[in-house]
Amino acid sequence: MSGSTLLVDIEDGIATLCFNRPEAKNAMNVAMRAELHDAVVRIRAERSVRAVVLRGAGSDFCSGGDVRGMNVTSAQAGRERIDDLHGWVSMLIDLDRPVIAAVDGVCYGAGFSFALAADFVIASTRARFCMPFMKVGLVPDCGAFYTLPRVVGLACAKDLVFTAREVGAVEAKAMGAVLEIVEPDRLHARAAQLAASLAAASPVAFGVAKRALNQSLGSDLRTMLEIEAAAQGIAFTTEYHQEAVRRFREKAEPLFKWPARET
Repeated sequence: MSGSTLLVDIEDGIATLCFNRPEAKNAMNVAMRAELHDAVVRIRAERSVRAVVLRGAGSDFCSGGDVRGMNVTSAQAGRERIDDLHGWVSMLIDLDRPVIAAVDGVCYGAGFSFALAADFVIASTRARFCMPFMKVGLVPDCGAFYTLPRVVGLACAKDLVFTAREVGAVEAKAMGAVLEIVEPDRLHARAAQLAASLAAASPVAFGVAKRALNQSLGSDLRTMLEIEAAAQGIAFTTEYHQEAVRRFREKAEPLFKWPARET
């Protein structure tokens, strides 16, 4: 399943997708686009995968699209270039399983968009985030118009997009784009720890909760109450719920436990 530009490892129900162009700060080229598409499609269909971790090879996450390969000569060609991304990007955003981005070093452009597609971002102390599109006369892509305002708010999204300025891990966390900041040598172990914990959650409850949360900002109260009632009705019937209740009553080890935070 692994390709030359994307390393894919599936172990104990956790799929790790590793951008593998460290010599180019893991910039996304045509080959990586195709390999990401294939990987996301397979993970979506493979129910044994319970969580996904996104990371980069070397000391960077992803520096965005490879500018050297951007030779678009017409608006239609430019649209087709981006439309080709939308199928698997939307599948990643809507994936009914937890997605964690482990961000080290550079997280620019499309790389930032990939991080925003995750449910949680764990950043190293040296992580740097940027939407640099204005510097080359382009606009954010890979779903960032949808995800960025929802994650950081409209005012912060305009700040990041219009100024194309870089922010460090601490400011990104203050904006809400980062869940935790850890030292670089702890980054991937911490991401794996959180992925393993989330993989132990009820797949049904997690999937319907994520779907509902992704819809919430574009829906009204009545719609969300209906979704809530339908989702809870389904969750009540699962074996996972019954077993969790039994363990609670018997004071046994719970099925789901969020790992302790870094100190």
